[in-house]
Amino acid sequence: MLYYLFRYLHEHLHLPGAGVFQYTTFRAALSVIVSLLIAQFFGARLIRVLQKKQVGETIRDLGLQGQNEKKGTPTMGGLIILLAILVPVLLFARLRNIYIILMLLSTVWLGLIGFLDDYIKVFRKNKEGLSGRFKVLGQIGLGLTVGWVLYYSNEVTVREYLLPNGQYSAIDATKIWKDVHLTLTTVPFMKNNELNYGDFFSNAQLVFKDFYGLLYIPLVIVIITAVSNGANITDGLDGLAAGTSAIIGLTLAIFAFVSGNALLADYLDVMFIPDSGELVIFCTAFVGACIGFLWYNSYPAQVFMGDTGSLALGGIIAVLALIVRKELLIPVLCGVFLIENLSVIVQVSWFKYTRRKYGEGRRLLRMSPLHHHYQKLGYHESKIVSRFWIVGIMLAVITLVTLKLR
Repeated sequence: MLYYLFRYLHEHLHLPGAGVFQYTTFRAALSVIVSLLIAQFFGARLIRVLQKKQVGETIRDLGLQGQNEKKGTPTMGGLIILLAILVPVLLFARLRNIYIILMLLSTVWLGLIGFLDDYIKVFRKNKEGLSGRFKVLGQIGLGLTVGWVLYYSNEVTVREYLLPNGQYSAIDATKIWKDVHLTLTTVPFMKNNELNYGDFFSNAQLVFKDFYGLLYIPLVIVIITAVSNGANITDGLDGLAAGTSAIIGLTLAIFAFVSGNALLADYLDVMFIPDSGELVIFCTAFVGACIGFLWYNSYPAQVFMGDTGSLALGGIIAVLALIVRKELLIPVLCGVFLIENLSVIVQVSWFKYTRRKYGEGRRLLRMSPLHHHYQKLGYHESKIVSRFWIVGIMLAVITLVTLKLR
């Protein structure tokens, strides 16, 4: 909103200094500052309200160290994160940008699903919360919407450059170019690293060759569902999900800045995505919200984010990666989420298999997800979180290295 106000003041009233709002970096800096301030001031007030209404977390007895101390800690703190993201974006971003619209939709969509789950748990006293199939249906619905927009909208484009041999390329800059609607993505660690999903249908008959959305849209659904659930599972220790998400968000901000800047994209020989630079404002608000929330969520936590926050965090990360065409890097960038997810899948699968084969279920881990396994081994909660953050930073660095290492 302020972007349009200051653009008007700059263009029509020639107000000195108003033109600075045209710079993405300036608005990104304001975004992170406002996000941190909102998390600080709104967070303290929300925690008092939640405590007054006795919106406390119900803790199952899992035999974990320090578990009983968490009983009664306010949950639904994800509202702090949502507000700290939405307000700066609404203030400083170009709201007509298709990518900003998608990110706002994703944030509100999954935030509402998580809020319903927390509401049922807390106010309806139902420990199961929202039925799992309704959560998945909500995630599928968002995946369908995002996939449909990215696949069909003519506002979603990449820039292709005319090469000397007469062909077009998304990563070799020349003076002759055109913005085209293509479902291209980046293949990490490869020299010619652009992949068009339509190539999988290149040998199909004429009637089928334009239907590669049958591959792309389901892929979007799987990515959003997997990353969203991964963040949800990771949210089991104080500060773990918020800190890991902040690291991932900062990495995606760098990718968005590079992909949305023609000069940097040319220099680094990466795909230029017109208008994607506006996502930097969203990413900085996202990082500020996560860090601001850590003020209250770091050990010992004063508030838990609940599904209100964790589902939204994972969904936001997935959609951001899809927009900047880095979805194939998600297994590396979101490696902490991935290993947490896999630890649950492997534990459950192995337990069921051994129960059928031997008559009794056996476990590979002392407890899943993986962070609880380390708790059972006697590691302190804060040490586990710190080491998971370190792993997250290492994975983020490896992801950024793909900009040049091919």
